[in-house]
Amino acid sequence: MAKIKILPDNIANKIAAGEVVQRPENVVKELVENSIDANATKITVLIKNAGKSLIQIIDNGTGMLEEDAILSIQKHATSKISDYEDIERLTTYGFRGEALSSIAAVSQFEIKTRTKDEELGTLLKFEEQNIYTEKINCPVGTSIAVKNLFFNTPARRNFLKSDATELKHIVDVFKKIAISHPEIYFEFYNDDTKTYDLPPTDLNNRIIQLFGEQFVNNLFEINEKSFPLTVSGFIAKPRYLQKQKNEPYLFVNKRFVISKLVNSAVFTAFENLIEKSEYPFFVLFLEIDPKQIDINIHPSKLEIKFDDEKIIWVTINNIIKKSIAKYDLIPDVGLNDNTLDKSTQSLSFVSPSTSVTPLGNTLGGESKRASNYNPLLYQDKDKVIRKVDNSIIEQLFDGIRDTIDVKREPEIINHPFTDIAPVGSNIKEEYTPRKQQNDNNNFYIPEYLQIHNKYILCQIKTGLMIVDQHVAHERILYEKALKSLESGGISQQLLFPFEIELDPGDYEIVKELISDFKLLGFDIKMLPKNKIGIYGVPPDSLEGFEAGIFFSILEDIKNNIKKDAAFEKRHSIAASYACKTAIKTGQRLTENEMRYLVDELFSSTMPYVCPHGRPIIIKIALDEFDKKFGRI
Repeated sequence: MAKIKILPDNIANKIAAGEVVQRPENVVKELVENSIDANATKITVLIKNAGKSLIQIIDNGTGMLEEDAILSIQKHATSKISDYEDIERLTTYGFRGEALSSIAAVSQFEIKTRTKDEELGTLLKFEEQNIYTEKINCPVGTSIAVKNLFFNTPARRNFLKSDATELKHIVDVFKKIAISHPEIYFEFYNDDTKTYDLPPTDLNNRIIQLFGEQFVNNLFEINEKSFPLTVSGFIAKPRYLQKQKNEPYLFVNKRFVISKLVNSAVFTAFENLIEKSEYPFFVLFLEIDPKQIDINIHPSKLEIKFDDEKIIWVTINNIIKKSIAKYDLIPDVGLNDNTLDKSTQSLSFVSPSTSVTPLGNTLGGESKRASNYNPLLYQDKDKVIRKVDNSIIEQLFDGIRDTIDVKREPEIINHPFTDIAPVGSNIKEEYTPRKQQNDNNNFYIPEYLQIHNKYILCQIKTGLMIVDQHVAHERILYEKALKSLESGGISQQLLFPFEIELDPGDYEIVKELISDFKLLGFDIKMLPKNKIGIYGVPPDSLEGFEAGIFFSILEDIKNNIKKDAAFEKRHSIAASYACKTAIKTGQRLTENEMRYLVDELFSSTMPYVCPHGRPIIIKIALDEFDKKFGRI
């Protein structure tokens, strides 16, 4: 008896559906793109239970006749192409005829549709290979409801992530489509709550609708034509950058795609303006002859191939460089050296209607805490006191140490950093304060020196120790944050609390992690309509940057979720918080501040690397100096 057999259609369809429908976001993408192909001018997306219970797309497009509706759920049924050559001339999103049949195979599927020439529309239901139709009264256009996704493939359903994660993916794909078609009216409902209402507009205003007006002010426009393509859109100015390598918004002939080639061309154009760890945000539209690209190389049509990749790379790179040169990209720097340089802050990718508004005041959510806040300074009313004593340091770094004796000798101290201790060694035993040796009492020799407002130099027994001030403080705050997340930290109440409106995906993430945020020191309350109120923040938060710190933590968590990475949430929260609140490169420190920073660093459990793995300390042996000066 033959071992090879043809699979039944119901099994084959479920298997094939795995290539097209991996999670609810794929359903949203395919159905919304079908609505756009149907010339819809208004599209409504309804989601329940993060798409697991219901995904419904309603449009006012051309609609379908009953026979077309029946054919549409058959495998390889399409109205977009009739022969192979049509693929080379495609201007529509769909063309394979696989989406509806794949979706219908793994859900309870329903279509309501009517054309403008019909008095009555068609209702079609499809369940387990059975088709039911009837005539109904419905508006012109098409409404497709996908209920109980993966109900007949429980293993696939079990692989879905939490509601917050799945909803975040859905919102991301919705944003991409909404940006690519600003001329279309989009609505988005999550669990019967309207979270997006995007009337038709132009690209600039669509970005404002999704990201906020302040975000757009940090972009510059591109609109250049150079054979064989036209490039238009927006790119973030070099001083407003992402610290994570997120997916940019790239559209080729209005189709969202992922292209390492284009990303490389854009990043290289910025190569002398940004650091290696920074990435420019951009929304770019490439218009090119369909014959010069191949969009049929990926199951979800997310990747494309260009006929002449070298020409495309050079053309895009030159256009970006030319556009950058047109704009005045020099950051504004204030003359007050006590003010942090806000031009170095990275872009906050806040949500669509994400807005920060004060609760019960008109001061824009300012916390009205120390106005020139420096985590290494003590501030007494309006006078900044540069002298730092043990009680102040204990207040600043409370929670890091339980066993360290803070009543140290008042004399200048030195850490005998003779050798880097191996991992697991007792750092506290390595530390033995000593008096500074000075043969000339009339000549003061500083123990710590700061160079370029970035590095701290310290003489040690065997040579020179160099400390990166930012990552050193980051390590200190990281361990403090971890302790807060374990046993609870202090929340500094804001004089003027503020309210933040999030997109539904971000709202669900905050809801899941609210206990961790509260342990860290954020006093947060969940409010209706995807809003949260922030009434208190951790004491180390920089005045005026409270909302930015919160969004940065949230953005780091979202990036880990997007990658489906198995990450330790408390490490991610603590590391992000520490990075955003630590003293910055370029901030001048007094010798007392440098001394206490190094002191606290050596009181930490791992003073040699920051939470992200960067080195904090390097040592140059005295022998190295002797070799350079020809002494040995």
